[in-house]
Amino acid sequence: MSGRTLLTSESVTEGHPDKICDQISDAVLDKVLEEDTQGRVACETLTTRGLVMVAGEITTTCYVDVPEIVRIIVREVGYNDPSYGFDYESCAIVTSIQEQSPDIGQGVDTGGAGDQGMMFGYATNETEELMPLPIVLAHKLVRRLAELRKTGILDYLRPDGKSQVTVEYLDGRPERVDTVILAAQHDPDVDTEQMKEDLQEKVIHSVIPEDLLEGKTKFYINPTGRFVIGGPQADTGVTGRKIMVDTYGGLDRHGGGSFSGKDPSKVDRSASYMARYIAKNIVAASFAKKCSLQLSYAIGLEEPISLSINTFGTGTVSEEDLIKAVKKVFALTPKGIIQKLNLLRPIYRKTACYGHFGRKEEEFTWEKTDMVEELRKEIDFRP
Repeated sequence: MSGRTLLTSESVTEGHPDKICDQISDAVLDKVLEEDTQGRVACETLTTRGLVMVAGEITTTCYVDVPEIVRIIVREVGYNDPSYGFDYESCAIVTSIQEQSPDIGQGVDTGGAGDQGMMFGYATNETEELMPLPIVLAHKLVRRLAELRKTGILDYLRPDGKSQVTVEYLDGRPERVDTVILAAQHDPDVDTEQMKEDLQEKVIHSVIPEDLLEGKTKFYINPTGRFVIGGPQADTGVTGRKIMVDTYGGLDRHGGGSFSGKDPSKVDRSASYMARYIAKNIVAASFAKKCSLQLSYAIGLEEPISLSINTFGTGTVSEEDLIKAVKKVFALTPKGIIQKLNLLRPIYRKTACYGHFGRKEEEFTWEKTDMVEELRKEIDFRP
């Protein structure tokens, strides 16, 4: 990528309808894993005005009180006031859950992949998180929005919100922030101009380094002028509809499978985590400035069908040598991935908001760079 290029990513708050659904689906998964690590979960959630519906396939030895989980999540997200048009006490809850098909189970129980598909992992050295700068900033903006709301610093904020960040790249490296868009749900009686000043100062300027902002940066805060009606009252939400928010902000490829509500036997989730883990270690080991890795699987089979690596011309060793090293150093079967990344734990609700990658919390084992030396030994590489 040469010359000047504009690249954009977005993120959403935990009160966005799609993210409410992701959190509910992952909270159901966490509840199963608390008591039954061999449980199989494929949980989908839909929410709209006054309604939450949870459906899917769950095979487990434990009892899961799904309506209770729904109300807990909706309350903790912040929908605790009937004036918002949606709240945890009055929303209707419908469940439709059955067991996983035995035709799928016979392949998964022996260690095979839970489905076919392709999964991608990506890393770039343009940020400390080894993530693209636009998605890193977009996540930080909406996390800051939620923090100001929950602490009462800006008590007029409501749970729904979105951000979007456009970064100008020069010859493939981020140079400046070109545009920031912030949409924050708010109480009806707030002074619009005061709110814009607050969000400019307490959100944008507290998150984005000043050296990335300069006179030409464009700011759009609640560009329609009003954002009172939000959440499920205004917009239907569905699990798995924010896959670019969950991953790399659209700046790398995506296989199409979502993560939330799926236990780690589903390679849509676990193999995507492993692909990120590998790509991050490749970049951390100085084998490339950026790396995209693809894995593919067939249902019921253990070993991946394919593995490819693209370092976009930034590699210090050949992609063929990287592939050989990865196959020797990393476990790529579903069982091996689950064991290496310790995925049979109730860690998933935390992943459902603000991205599955680029995180520092201890639950995010796929963010470690603990395989750098193993890769270097395999390739006999010294930076």
